[in-house]
Amino acid sequence: MIRKLWPLVVAAVSLGIDAYVLAGVLPQIADSLTTTVAMIGLGITAFTAAYAVAGPLLSGRLTRGSTARALLIALGVFNLGNLVTTLSPGIEVFLASRVIAGAGAGVLTAVATATAAAMVADHERGRAMSLVTFGLSTGTVAGVPAGMLIGQSAGWRWTMALVVLIGVVSMAALAVRAKSLPRLEAASGGSAFTVLRTGRTAVGVAAAFLLGVASLGLYTYLLPMAEDRGLEWLGFALVWAWGIGGVTGSALIGKPLDRFGPRPLLTALPALLALSFAAAWLSASPIVWLIAAAVWGAAGWASVPTLQQALTADRPTQAMPIIAFQMAAMYLGSAVGAALGGALLTAGIGAADLAAWALVPAVLALAFTGWIATRAATRRTPESAQAEACSVA
Repeated sequence: MIRKLWPLVVAAVSLGIDAYVLAGVLPQIADSLTTTVAMIGLGITAFTAAYAVAGPLLSGRLTRGSTARALLIALGVFNLGNLVTTLSPGIEVFLASRVIAGAGAGVLTAVATATAAAMVADHERGRAMSLVTFGLSTGTVAGVPAGMLIGQSAGWRWTMALVVLIGVVSMAALAVRAKSLPRLEAASGGSAFTVLRTGRTAVGVAAAFLLGVASLGLYTYLLPMAEDRGLEWLGFALVWAWGIGGVTGSALIGKPLDRFGPRPLLTALPALLALSFAAAWLSASPIVWLIAAAVWGAAGWASVPTLQQALTADRPTQAMPIIAFQMAAMYLGSAVGAALGGALLTAGIGAADLAAWALVPAVLALAFTGWIATRAATRRTPESAQAEACSVA
């Protein structure tokens, strides 16, 4: 399967790196562009906002007629934005470039995931979508340390040049494979927002947002949390435990997802995520923290293709807008979670206690995914799906 999908996986790696790579070189960029770290941090916000808007609004329009064209345009916009970032002479151009890169990334994520699912048989959809998530998680895990390493030795512009290089390689591979890419079947008529009229989809998007708040949002404060527990010496190992857990979880979830379906995993994964937060909050043991970080990374990333499969398995014509909304919600949740964590710290909450606060969105996500699991208990026909959409509308 990887032979079919590797260009899409490489594209996902570049997306994952780009989403977090700036976090490791913010001070260098601020010094280079003669501005503040806070202003450079707005670049991450600009990227996330453009990602959230462009994916749902533009992915369907770009795929009309040619999947390959849509992927190449999205990758081209993404690469252009990152190239402009690399060459930015000042803060204005830098922020504009992050909007461009985010717009390309939002479209690319939705189209690449839907394309991966369309390139395989129905019983392999879970593995196909998990491979794209594997690329995202691998890029996210590698992004910050790789960016810091390259930034310290060669400068932050070379850090961004790495993202451009990976994106160009993926674009070339997709251009070569363009004729083998399937045409995505699209739902007829209507706005992309019509998919949210279905209760299951709306609840799934809300669950993705809450999981983003809890998992990716809290990850921002992993090192301060460890320091507050007297485990600052363990910080590097915890980052890698979370990362290895995330890569492993997204790599291995595909087979059980295809074999057993999403229903049992919809409740198991958010429950494991909540348990890992509880363990980190209640314990100061290095072993417990290492295990909790690994489970946290694995459960958080494995929930992405699980939710995708649950929401799109019986809606192939709506897969792309659903995935676009899901991923947009996840990254928005990440930004909101990071902001809420900062606000709690400013209010005097101890860093280690952020794990307790993260239990709130994690448990709410569990309630939402549990509801989705009950709806997925009986395989529905297109007629029943249409009836549900009408009843919610």
